[in-house]
Amino acid sequence: MSKRVLVTAALPYANGPLHLGHIAGAYLPSDLYCRYKRLAGDEVLFICGSDEHGVPITIAADKEGVSPQEIVDRYHGINKKAFEDFGISFDYYGRTSSATHREISQKFFRTLHEKGVFIKKTEQQYYDVKAGMFLADRYMKGTCPKCGYEEAYGDQCEKCGTALSPTELINPKSMLSGEQPEMRETEHWYIPLGNYENWLKEWIGSKTDWKPNVLGQCNSWLDAGLGDRAVTRDLKWGVPVPLEGAEGKVLYVWFDAPIGYISASVEWAAQIGDPEGWKLFWQDDETELVHFIGKDNIVFHCIIFPVMLKTHGKYVVPKNVPANEYLNLEGGKLSTSRGWAVWLHEYLEAFEPDLLRYALAATMPETKDADFQWKDFQNRVNNDLADVFGNFVFRTFSFIGRFFDGKMPPLLNPSEQDLAMLEEIKQSGARIAKAYESFKFKEAALHTINLARAGNKYFTETEPWHTRKSNIEACGNTLHVSAQIVAALSVYFEPILPAACKKLKSALNITFNGMLLWEEVKPDMISVGQEITPMEILFKKIEDDAIQSQVALLEAKAAAKAGTTVKEVSYETEKKGIAFGDFEKLDLRAAEILAAEKVPKSKKLLKIKINLGYEQRTIVSGIAEYFQPEDIIGKRVAVVANLIPRKIMGIESKGMILMAHDATDGLRFVETKAGPGSCIN
Repeated sequence: MSKRVLVTAALPYANGPLHLGHIAGAYLPSDLYCRYKRLAGDEVLFICGSDEHGVPITIAADKEGVSPQEIVDRYHGINKKAFEDFGISFDYYGRTSSATHREISQKFFRTLHEKGVFIKKTEQQYYDVKAGMFLADRYMKGTCPKCGYEEAYGDQCEKCGTALSPTELINPKSMLSGEQPEMRETEHWYIPLGNYENWLKEWIGSKTDWKPNVLGQCNSWLDAGLGDRAVTRDLKWGVPVPLEGAEGKVLYVWFDAPIGYISASVEWAAQIGDPEGWKLFWQDDETELVHFIGKDNIVFHCIIFPVMLKTHGKYVVPKNVPANEYLNLEGGKLSTSRGWAVWLHEYLEAFEPDLLRYALAATMPETKDADFQWKDFQNRVNNDLADVFGNFVFRTFSFIGRFFDGKMPPLLNPSEQDLAMLEEIKQSGARIAKAYESFKFKEAALHTINLARAGNKYFTETEPWHTRKSNIEACGNTLHVSAQIVAALSVYFEPILPAACKKLKSALNITFNGMLLWEEVKPDMISVGQEITPMEILFKKIEDDAIQSQVALLEAKAAAKAGTTVKEVSYETEKKGIAFGDFEKLDLRAAEILAAEKVPKSKKLLKIKINLGYEQRTIVSGIAEYFQPEDIIGKRVAVVANLIPRKIMGIESKGMILMAHDATDGLRFVETKAGPGSCIN
């Protein structure tokens, strides 16, 4: 039975461009989920937009000497285009500076005010006499009371990471005038979150399927006790508070920003000619609301916004909030202020969107921080997409073109292996779907590429290059089964690789009405005799120089921010020279990794099964701290084949895998394109 699903992705601040941390945190996972749910036949509304209020916007405007509207207009356009170019399939991308958003936010505030939800409090706040305004926390700088850093902001010290309030700063100064501000009284409206603790505990306690990192943060807040949270502040830029006596005050950005999901939905409904259509997604209990965010937004989407929706009374509350952790970059914390970031629009100038979509899906920071490395990106593209998926497609299509006139051969007297592979299509589809439904996108990516690996392995084992001469029926069966697997992958891979899958469907000449749904993937999708159009290689390999240029660009930007030059790479000193005869004693061979698993009771060791062409053997390698077992399957590596066997942790290890210790990138495989068993001289 189909479902109605409302999906929101955190509104990005319109004060700068998008970087890879943003994409891995909220936008790619939400897009993967929506694309899958549409394929599953569900009714989906996918909403996002620019968050255009708040102090970061005004600070950016102050630095440039322009109006806040100029800042948000610029970055709204840049980010909207970057999302489109990257293939993020929003149904509507709004903005919180729109007239619709202002109207709906003010109406929402008034409803809660009339219901008596807010309390009004008088407080002391820093005021810049010279600038003539109250100072928000980010307009304050001073000495951190924890570490003594003299440039700490009023909300956080960027050196030691301590969360602060402006009153904790030593020698506080206004960033506007440079003067020391004075304390003055001001009035604001607050939402007393403590009044809703019991409901929140019961509601969050029922969410047994939420991620442990999300539940952990929620319970930490609840255990500490919830206090009053201001919903207004003294600023000139934002949604004006719609009450008499509130001149000069705006809605706090954390209050108006999530309402942006609602206002964007209203604008979407108007755009499609159904002005009331948004209500079905926001005000019908049958709707499943899912928020995709980064971990820094958990409290707002799991505690504060649900209280706002609940107290309003007309809106559904979230079914799930699958927040991701942080994405690091080349082993370091991603930081825009230090220039340590890869901007999405710059990436798109160098590479195709699908490549990054796959690399990030395979390394997504779902329950713990993950690390993006350019070399790993290259390996995933070259090994998984080019050597596994792309190679399988190319071999299948080229063989059908050469030996069956480009038409789907029949399946005649299939072997058990043929039937097992056709059954694997259905089994893989079920595994992939289960992973998507559980918000386990890394697992979904792994199951999908594993079907391509299985197809490649099946193609190799059935040897159609031999059977085309000795048993044309068996050759046709291999190509029939392989084409059915490719057809299935054109759907299963669509959430991750939309552009590539569009090409595949076109080449396969699959005809269907509208979107080909998940349930329509079957082992007989391609009819016998159906024409299969030849196509170019699906994925081109990325050369080393392209990756080196990206690393150099990253280091140069960081150095420019720090006002330094890029450090030269240091290399280990060469070892003492040896005679050629000593080298000749080594039997170096190309090998393919068939399987890998962690060695019990060891943090460093992997038990690896390799194919040397003439035999298979086991090697124990101390690389478990650098690679996950599932990530190295299928790699073509160099091994020392004639090393005397020895037992390691009770396992006989016959050989050694060669590794390179890169001065900047860490441990890497010495890879080769040669077939298993080939001598390396």
